[in-house]
Amino acid sequence: MNSTLRISSEIIDALADRTPIVALESTIFSGFGLPAPHNHTCYEQCVGAIRACGAIPALTAVIDGVARVGVDEIELERVLGGAIKVAARDLGYSIATGVGVGVTTVSATVTLAAAAGVQVFATGGIGGVHRGAEITHDISHDLPALARHPVVTVSAGAKAFLDLSATLEHLETLGVPVVGWNTDRFPAFYVRDSGLALGHTVTSGADVAAMLRSQATVGHPGGILVANPIPAAAELDPARIDEALDRALADVEQRGLRGPAVTPVVLGAIADATDGDSVPANLALAENNAVVATEIAIAVAGAE
Repeated sequence: MNSTLRISSEIIDALADRTPIVALESTIFSGFGLPAPHNHTCYEQCVGAIRACGAIPALTAVIDGVARVGVDEIELERVLGGAIKVAARDLGYSIATGVGVGVTTVSATVTLAAAAGVQVFATGGIGGVHRGAEITHDISHDLPALARHPVVTVSAGAKAFLDLSATLEHLETLGVPVVGWNTDRFPAFYVRDSGLALGHTVTSGADVAAMLRSQATVGHPGGILVANPIPAAAELDPARIDEALDRALADVEQRGLRGPAVTPVVLGAIADATDGDSVPANLALAENNAVVATEIAIAVAGAE
């Protein structure tokens, strides 16, 4: 058995049988993503949606120094309670030092999914270029990870507190195609339209599967970002979000926070400003992304 990367028996069987698989990051289902018990609810809804639509969920994590693709039920509580975030750059260290439980971010999940041969991944929102990055150089490794691995990532755009225009420009520089799922506008997590236009739109899983296959044929490396807007019924008031972001980012600047430390502060401020409405919004967009990712995974598996 591989002592560095362990793929669950369910995922191994699914790969052998060409059963559709959707990778999931564990950070979104931990306290870093949502407070308890909402993180458990989010996990149950996403996994339930994936299975109901005909695919197998592949939760990623690091457990006792072993990178995992597919987590057994008996280990689930440990993962959902994980207190250490693991990005792609941290995988080697976490494995080498035997980290007990590390919850995986977007970059780590894309890396592990690709290593296991899983081609589709559902998350909430990706990281990107932070505001003021021209001075701080604070750019999430999520972006180069998307460019490096041939994995389709389905997200509700990027986290709303980022510089979204610069994030799209950076993705273009890295050669990552960004396609809107039934939209020509880039979503901003809690909001369906960030005001930024997208050049390409897809309307089905078959469209994305054909893109992935075509990229491989012509030798274009890396993955695809599918921007899937939050369901209209769950969208939050853009004015309230903007006001909360302004306050939260001022607090972040005053405290000198950078990188991963920014997210929980901003999410907490948005939750307060929306009287908790951000929690059901998070649940709705995560489940919606899981459903869309499953449609794509089914198409990808059928095209192999």
